[in-house]
Amino acid sequence: MIQTCRRFLLLLLSLILAADLSAGICHAAEEASPKKPNILFIMADDHAYQAISAYPGALNKTPNIDRIAKEGMRFDRCYVTNSICGPARAVILTGKFSHLNGFPDNRSTFDGSQLTYPKLLQKAGYQTAVVGKWHLRTEPTGFDFYTVLRGQGPYYNPQMLTNNGVKKFPGYTTEVITDVALDWLEEKRDPNKPFLLVYQHKAPHRNWMPGPKQLHNYDDVEFPEPETMWDDYSNRASGARDQDMTIAKTMNPNDLKLKEARGLTPQQKQAWDAAYGPKNKAFEEAKLEGKDLVRWKYQRYIKDYLRCIDSVDENVGRVLNYLDETGLADNTLVIYTSDQGFYLGEHGWFDKRWMYEESFRTPLLVRWPGKVKPGTVSDALVQNIDFPETMLAAAGVEIPKQMQGVSLLPILEGNGKAPDDWRDALYYHYYEFPGAHSVPRHYGVFDGRYKLINYYQLGEWELFDLKEDPREMNSVYGSEKYEVVQAKLHEKLLELREKYQDDTPKQMAKK
Repeated sequence: MIQTCRRFLLLLLSLILAADLSAGICHAAEEASPKKPNILFIMADDHAYQAISAYPGALNKTPNIDRIAKEGMRFDRCYVTNSICGPARAVILTGKFSHLNGFPDNRSTFDGSQLTYPKLLQKAGYQTAVVGKWHLRTEPTGFDFYTVLRGQGPYYNPQMLTNNGVKKFPGYTTEVITDVALDWLEEKRDPNKPFLLVYQHKAPHRNWMPGPKQLHNYDDVEFPEPETMWDDYSNRASGARDQDMTIAKTMNPNDLKLKEARGLTPQQKQAWDAAYGPKNKAFEEAKLEGKDLVRWKYQRYIKDYLRCIDSVDENVGRVLNYLDETGLADNTLVIYTSDQGFYLGEHGWFDKRWMYEESFRTPLLVRWPGKVKPGTVSDALVQNIDFPETMLAAAGVEIPKQMQGVSLLPILEGNGKAPDDWRDALYYHYYEFPGAHSVPRHYGVFDGRYKLINYYQLGEWELFDLKEDPREMNSVYGSEKYEVVQAKLHEKLLELREKYQDDTPKQMAKK
């Protein structure tokens, strides 16, 4: 009897120990299995790489945005597929070029029933949110939470479309967008799920209205003029000459803060008038003309533009600090970019649209602790069409075949080096003509050194050698010296148009 009891007790003890050991093994396995990363996708509007101090030769200081590069990777050759606001957003959502996602220009309406990366992340268990600029005309789909600007949205006291209707938010829009994003992170998200937060600023889009904290930044600074500011547009296609986007002629009194600002509260207006009143009086008294007037316009423009960026940088810092303070940073993929590049006086211009470098090239900074080596730089040819595939791959989600970009994970995890089979050229297509700024429709190919552009409405071509002519001042199309290069690029252009299924327009201009 005693022996039977002992055997029973020993058996019971062994079962308990086995259960504890099994539980321990399961718990260890759970801890060993990687957690899906949170994803913070930050996109400013018209933020030129020339205005981020992580990039060489920048005009200003952006310490918070620079943190992403310092703690992650800076991409020096990231480009867009179509340099304009709404189409860039549609490309990123769908991973498809403009001619396939149905949003080629800002007059388009986005088809929200399409497959998008937020929908796929939702299906994979992510909680998704978008806050800030949307600019696609239709209501956001694929997001559990949204609070987005209506249309372009104002710089002050914006109305925003939310899950519960339209709501007005008092304050400076860059700060409002950040307040809403932080409130969602702190109060509204499910902490048991990985998150995707798409955090998109209006700034520094035209008409560059600084926030109350930044109104006096750069008052005592004189910024150097770009070398190409007085470009006469010779030695290029006629479109460069016939555009309507010069600082000299196109900028209006609203851009230059020479008219009364609208939509401000009495307190905001008081601060605004205190900042611009004395400056405008001094301008009126100076009675500037000719190049002196253009120089004044440039200084007014560049200071207001950079003041808007100062606020973006400060508010990006608020979100990064939240991730650090809560411990979320260790498992969060952070991406900072812009919907395209922007002209800061180069060629005498503001705005974007062209396949020339300043608007074609866009900033890209990526931080992912444990995956991306801090302080690395990549010169791989990448494009905004690669962004959704990268986020899906990071989350372990299969990339749909219909998406036309490629994941950047091999570069991120490879210290910035592209795989041997990486792309050797990029394709671009701009559609909005007739339209704002009168930039002709064009498409082209860029291989990292040579750039071939077809202005098919004009029947004109351009070819640039960026090693010899980095500022793209002289087209060498038709030059005997570049005959072989030109022929190869024509072949590559046809290859990429076939690869990306772009038959618009139906007939190419004659070579």
